[in-house]
Formats: sequence, C-alpha cells, structure tokens
Amino acid sequence: MMAEIAIGLHGGCGALAHDLQSAEDWAESRQHMADALRAGWHILRLGGSALDAVQATVVVLEDSPHFNAGHGAALTEGADHELDASIM
Repeated sequence: MMAEIAIGLHGGCGALAHDLQSAEDWAESRQHMADALRAGWHILRLGGSALDAVQATVVVLEDSPHFNAGHGAALTEGADHELDASIM
C-alpha cells in the first residue's frame, strides 16, 4: 500500500495588488504553481525521495518570472541578483 502524498507550496510572502498584473500573468502564475506541484508529486508517486521532490518543485518556481526566487527575483541596489538556496 502506498502512503498518501501531500505537498505544501506557496508562491512567496506579501501581497501583490491584483491590478499590477494582467489576467494572462495571473493565469500563468497559477499554471506555474500547478506545474511545480505536479513536478514534485510525480517524483513522489514514482517512489522518489522527498529531497528530490522538493528540489523539482522549487526549480519550477525559480524558472518562473512570476515568483520572487530565481528568474523572478528582486534585484539588489546594483541591479544584480544575489541568491542563495537551501532545503531545510
């Protein structure tokens, strides 16, 4: 019997005013969240490790311009990305 799979995910802290993004951007944000959940779920469903599932989930969010991590990260005062990553 296989254990139940559960993944918790959020797209970052804070609140973004709804009118700051187009309807298409909001839809794409929701799609990227769903894609991230599916990436992790797929690994767990195939018996992969929780570590691999977390990494796969986060990579999808990091590759999205809609989240404040990776590709969509806020810039420093010098207009650079300074990023660290960890899984705890």
